[in-house]
Amino acid sequence: MDARPDNRNIQRFGFLLLPNFALMSFASASEPLRAANLLAGRELYEIALFSVDGAAVISSSGLPMPCRALAAGGEACHTLFVCVGGGLRDWRAAEPAFPLLRRLARQGVRIGGISSGAYVLAAAGLLERRDFTIHWEHAALLKEAFPHLAPRQARYVLDGDRITCAGGVAPLDMMHALIGERMGGDFARRVSDWYLHTGLAQPEAAQRSAAAERFGTHHPALLTVLEKMEATIEQPLDRQTMARLAGISPRHLDRLFAQHMRLGFLDTYRAIRLAHGRRLVEQSPLSIAEIAYATGFSSAGHFSRCFSELYDMSPHALRQKAGKNQSP
Repeated sequence: MDARPDNRNIQRFGFLLLPNFALMSFASASEPLRAANLLAGRELYEIALFSVDGAAVISSSGLPMPCRALAAGGEACHTLFVCVGGGLRDWRAAEPAFPLLRRLARQGVRIGGISSGAYVLAAAGLLERRDFTIHWEHAALLKEAFPHLAPRQARYVLDGDRITCAGGVAPLDMMHALIGERMGGDFARRVSDWYLHTGLAQPEAAQRSAAAERFGTHHPALLTVLEKMEATIEQPLDRQTMARLAGISPRHLDRLFAQHMRLGFLDTYRAIRLAHGRRLVEQSPLSIAEIAYATGFSSAGHFSRCFSELYDMSPHALRQKAGKNQSP
C-alpha cells in the first residue's frame, strides 16, 4: 500500500521562471504534480510561479505566464526550481535573485535547476562540490564559464538538497522519482501512466541519441573516431593518432570516411568543432578569439574564415543576430 501523508502536509513546489523558459520543460515538471493531486483525491502538492520582480514572464513560445515575486513566497517552498531556456542574456535576469536563492538554500529550501537552470545555480554559487547535470547544448558554455565544475550528461541528478534536470521531457522521469520518494513507487507509476509515460528512463540515461544515430553509421572503428572527435574539440588529434585509437591504419580510416560519411576526416572534424563554436558564439560572452582557442583553431581569423564558409555568416554577424532574437 502507498504511504499517504497527512492532508495538512502539502508540499509547495515553486518555479522561478526566467525569460524564454521552455514550456515543455516546465510542463513536464509541473503537470505530474497536478496529476498526483487529482489521483490522490486531495492536495498533495501546491504549485507556485515566481519571477524575479513579480512581473509576468514570456515563455519561449511567446505565452505570458503570470507570476509573483520570489521574495513574496519563496521561503514557503519545499522545492524551488529555476526554470530556464533561452541563452545567457535571459539567464542574467536571475542575477538580482542570487542573494535570495542563497538565503533560501541556507533555510532548507531544496533548490533545483531545469534545462539550463544549472547555469544559474552555478552563477549563484549553489553548485560548489555538487553532482549535477545541464542540457547538453549548454554544457560547453557552463564548463567554459566555470571550469572547476563538471556537469554530468545525465537526464537528471538528485544530490541531496540540489536537483538538476536536463529539460525537455526528462522532468517526467525526475518527477516520477520525486513523487515516488514521497508517495511510493506504485503511486508514482499511476502518475506516469496518466501521461502514457510508460518508458521511464534512469537518471544516468543519455540526453542525446547514440553516436551511431547522430552520424548515420554503425561501423565500430568509425564510431570510435567520431566520438573521440567530439571529446577533443579544444585540442584536436591528428589522423595517425585517431587511427591508432581505432586499431586501424590511417589509410583505412580515410577509406571509412569516404564510404560512410558525407565529408572526409578533416572536414568532419572541423564541422564538429565549428558546431561547438557556433553554440559558444550564440550563448557565451567569450570573445571570438577565446572561442577560436576553445575549438582548436590557431587564430580568430582562421576560425572566422572556416565558420563563414560553413554557415555563410561570420561569427560576429551570428552573434548580433542571436542578440536581437533574445531581445525583449
